[in-house]
Amino acid sequence: MSHRDAEATFDLPAATPFHRRHVGPGPDDVEEMLAVLGQSSMDAFIDTALPAAIRDPRPLALPEGLSESEVLATLRRMADRNQVWRSYIGCGYHGTHTPPVVQRNILEDPGWYTQYTPYQAEISQGRLELLLVFQTLVSDLTGLPVANASLLDEGTAAAEAMAMFHRLRPRRSAANRFFVAADCHPQTLAVLQTRAAPLGIEVLVGDADAFAPDAEVFGCLLQYPATDGRVLDHSAFVERAHEVGCMVAVAADLLALTVLREPGAWGADAVVGSTQRFGVPMGYGGPHAAYMATRDKNKRQMPGRIIGVSRDSRGRRALRMSLQTREQHIRRAKATSNICTAQVLLANIAAAYACYHGPDGLKSMARRIRRQALALRDGLTAAGHRVATDPIFDTVRVWPVEPERDAVLRAAAARRINLRQLDDGSLCISLDETVDPEDVADLLACFGGGDVTALLRGVDELLPAALERSTAYLEHPTFHRYRSETEMMRWLGRLRSRDLSLCQSMIPLGSCTMKLNAAAEMIAVTWPEFGAMHPFAPREQAAGYVELFERLESQLCEITGFDAFSLQPNAGSQGEYAGLLAIQAWHVARGHADRRVCLIPTSAHGTNPASAVMAGMDVVAVNCDDNGNIDIANLRERASKHADRLGALMVTYPSTHGVFEEGIREICDIVHEHGGQVYFDGANLNALVGFSRPADLGADVCHLNLHKTFAIPHGGGGPGVGPIGVRAHLAPYLPGHPAVDGGEGVQGPVAAAPWGSASVLPISWAYIALNGSTGLRRATEVAILNANYIAARLVDHFPVLYRGPGGLVAHECILDVRGLRKIAGVTVDDVAKRLMDYGFHAPTMSWPVAGTLMVEPTESESRRELDRFCEAMEGICAEARRIAAGEWPADDNPLHNAPHTADMVAADHWPHAYPRSLAGWPNAHSREYKFWPHVGRVDNAWGDRNLISVCPPDESDEGND
Repeated sequence: MSHRDAEATFDLPAATPFHRRHVGPGPDDVEEMLAVLGQSSMDAFIDTALPAAIRDPRPLALPEGLSESEVLATLRRMADRNQVWRSYIGCGYHGTHTPPVVQRNILEDPGWYTQYTPYQAEISQGRLELLLVFQTLVSDLTGLPVANASLLDEGTAAAEAMAMFHRLRPRRSAANRFFVAADCHPQTLAVLQTRAAPLGIEVLVGDADAFAPDAEVFGCLLQYPATDGRVLDHSAFVERAHEVGCMVAVAADLLALTVLREPGAWGADAVVGSTQRFGVPMGYGGPHAAYMATRDKNKRQMPGRIIGVSRDSRGRRALRMSLQTREQHIRRAKATSNICTAQVLLANIAAAYACYHGPDGLKSMARRIRRQALALRDGLTAAGHRVATDPIFDTVRVWPVEPERDAVLRAAAARRINLRQLDDGSLCISLDETVDPEDVADLLACFGGGDVTALLRGVDELLPAALERSTAYLEHPTFHRYRSETEMMRWLGRLRSRDLSLCQSMIPLGSCTMKLNAAAEMIAVTWPEFGAMHPFAPREQAAGYVELFERLESQLCEITGFDAFSLQPNAGSQGEYAGLLAIQAWHVARGHADRRVCLIPTSAHGTNPASAVMAGMDVVAVNCDDNGNIDIANLRERASKHADRLGALMVTYPSTHGVFEEGIREICDIVHEHGGQVYFDGANLNALVGFSRPADLGADVCHLNLHKTFAIPHGGGGPGVGPIGVRAHLAPYLPGHPAVDGGEGVQGPVAAAPWGSASVLPISWAYIALNGSTGLRRATEVAILNANYIAARLVDHFPVLYRGPGGLVAHECILDVRGLRKIAGVTVDDVAKRLMDYGFHAPTMSWPVAGTLMVEPTESESRRELDRFCEAMEGICAEARRIAAGEWPADDNPLHNAPHTADMVAADHWPHAYPRSLAGWPNAHSREYKFWPHVGRVDNAWGDRNLISVCPPDESDEGND
């Protein structure tokens, strides 16, 4: 045998499977954790934890996991199939340059993209500050005093404005019509029509100049500039509308408002739009941060979240989410919206972009874009083509000389240029910040040429006085302070240091699944082949995206058992809404339009009843039993009572109480027997993947949270993606889109873009491909193991409220901390704030049971981190007992005063009964590494009584340093 042959017989060591890196506990840890639970093996443990009735013996028909290099190579091949042409389609989507300092220090930084929604304000001050800057940006440019901290996209923001106006009608008003100007973006109109129908709102579409609002019309929507580029003076229309009590919303281009008169100045009641062109790539449709601004009197009806200035326990400035009683998890069926996800990461980017350029830079950019658009229009006129002559900002509408339109389009295609084609034979050309004179020359060449240099020199930039902006904006020092990259980098780094993310510790939030977002899964997000695609580019240019969608939909169908998926919903809440609309459309098609009752367990996510109400359904509550399960007898009674009108049941599985309900198949059968459909809330799907499929349990439709189970990061409160899977009979009723089906589909769109937040879908495909069948199953096993390990470790200190089969929980457990209040006056809020001193974000507080903590460790956390969390909780319990023993006063102790900031601990005067060392470094781990809260406990009530939602005039970001 030759030396070469001998070498060929050697066994090469196998590469480490990716799931070994995704899952936190190693094999030895798993064995020891199982021993703590009294389990002999993982198989025996899962057999005990998961009821046999829900188990599927079939393994997932998915390939085994790929390596990181293989996944990136496959994504690269898919990306290369996308043809990124220069798209001048506009319609609310524009090319933009993400400043590299922002891309590197926000978009690609896990310290920003792995944060959770800023419910715990004391450890979210950096993000809250940047969101306050975002609100100030929006408020200044729109001319309205109150802005929120982002919505999902421009189409849904317009729909939220419509719904807000509907709620604001005078109590006895019967007005039920909403007027939409025909020159609004078509996808916005389509989303409005989708959202209006279930609420019984009639949408009127027409020419704003010819429309006379009357008492039957409660609201209107105008586009500014119009979708075809015209900039019109709408002040007279607004005056006519207000005379009959009709409110007016304006969908506005935020960059255009740096040179155009702000809508607030001519009477708009609300302004909505997208901040996509503020440094956020088009991404084939998203994610992008939408915005809404309104008048102060409307603030309590405003959807979404508002960041407000408050004060901490020492009277120092602190930020928080204000007016939180509007949140749907509190108001449920009375919520103003079902939104559970904003677009925080993208809003952060837009705010940083505005600070990077400042008001002068933004205005200069807007003038440059407009100057080139005017030059283009002049050149087209000189070439003999007919153009719209109204004032414009960035978009030119042209009617090519007959029969030259086809020739123009062929010339454009030869130059890899996309233009927008309108039904009347005209073309729209929208310019953006990426356009230079060479691009304008190429565009003119498609129409017959022209001297760009001469055209630019001869441009008349004057705007009519009624349209030109005369007021100042972005005068706050924040928009002027960070001109050098050094200052910008340090500012973003300083803000990052004030926020706790997965970079510092586990975030053990029940029902939120803050798992690892692996770097290999994230890398493709910023590739231009995915990021620079216009959502309305011809489908044949997006072959890579099409392949990605098909692969991901196939994976999700296999994992869930459903027959079809829609990737359009861009949040879990949107998925809920789309799923309920599909159910209703199916009922209507079968002649059962009256089936509008939606049964919802009292333990359900707050978005469930809110979504049902938005979908025009009547919510009927179903009780839970003492073990946290759906009361099947009560369900049967409710289903029977409403049998003639039963439309759906919304059920979360495993339950919101953290247990596998053994009666889930019976529950589904009862609903089906009475003519309803089963809506399965997939928020907790990470406890089922590889073991059970929702469709096999009896579900008809299910939304998935890709930002939970499938590893898209939470981004500090967004982006999210909530695709829906359906059984075959509901597939025809999945959301359509005018850009794909021409608006001929049975169901309208729920999001502005056909495939929602397309640019983050590579993350979930990569997560599934990296883990493969074995890894996905292992992730589920360890997610359940980690939750049970915490429950076992802490049961002697905090009772576990609900347990399932064999005394075990699912992937999360509810710890009852109410006993501490009885013995020491310690509230769940005290525990949450003291956890910050130990270096942790609190678990989910007081939901679904008041006074409790719902803990979900996820499969990504190591045993060492689980132990660290358990030791922190044990330490807090011990501190409460010291209060109970009288060692510390009830109003002056480490729990009551938590969290403790660095300057509090280092102060010259220390008046407290406990030592500084215990305040700041309560255990050994905190002495090894310390994350300091930036402010003391925030005074929530003061912030609501004194709402300040923009940067105060005397504010300095250095003021609290």
